[in-house]
Amino acid sequence: MSRLARQLAEHQFTVTAEIAPPKGVDVRSALEHARSLKGVAAINVTDNQGANMRMSPMALAALLVREGVEPILQMTCRDRNRMALQSDLLGAAALGIENLLILSGDHVRFGDHPESRAVFDLDSVQFLEVVRKMEAGRDLAGRLLQGAPSFFAGAAVTPAAEPFELMFRKYRKKVDAGARFFQTQAFFDAEKLKRFMDEASSLGVPVMAGVLLVKSAGAARFINEHIPGVRVPDGIIGRLEKTVEPLEEGVAIARELVAAARDCCQGVHLMTLGHEDRIPDLLKG
Repeated sequence: MSRLARQLAEHQFTVTAEIAPPKGVDVRSALEHARSLKGVAAINVTDNQGANMRMSPMALAALLVREGVEPILQMTCRDRNRMALQSDLLGAAALGIENLLILSGDHVRFGDHPESRAVFDLDSVQFLEVVRKMEAGRDLAGRLLQGAPSFFAGAAVTPAAEPFELMFRKYRKKVDAGARFFQTQAFFDAEKLKRFMDEASSLGVPVMAGVLLVKSAGAARFINEHIPGVRVPDGIIGRLEKTVEPLEEGVAIARELVAAARDCCQGVHLMTLGHEDRIPDLLKG
């Protein structure tokens, strides 16, 4: 059992963080960032995040395993068909990678290769079902595997999405398809998170709230313009504009969001965007 699975099973308030593979072959900075992350159960390795081309996340996740750092391998449906996705699952298992985060993936039009052809042969719900089938020893064509993989597979959810009923229906489908934990998109509205958790708690699957450290008003505007699925509210932008120390205000805002998550979620997923040294500050209180 992975450390992530064990902590969630023991009802510990669990913390994860994330790193992005390099846009190149020099992994030194990524590995240094991973080593610097203290107090986290596991580290997400993003998969061409924002539809921007980077090193294969499986390669960096395998290097983390070698370093004794527990990864969560993100896998998107955007770039690979069902054959390639199944091949990657077998490869991940062979490399000792246990945790997965199954995602549909941002559309290529948002990224640095907008002329690419998106695949989306499967969606995230179907891919979760593939994981479960392969764990039972067969591929998607029903053929027997020579040794079955074992994973702790999770998925993503956006509690603030509207209409709520449509978002929650998709969430329930992911639970039924075998998701064993969830990480949310970055949230900024504690009431919407609580509303979601009031409904989600009955399904019994751990939810980790996504907390994004926004370091300035300019960074917030950039996120709103370029990061799909995330919107920093005007009120938070106003707080960042008024202060003489925007990073410290951003840390204070993120700490408030972590405190809100403690009241209703099983953990937090921290997105610190190069400020990994501030993670202990976010978890205070």
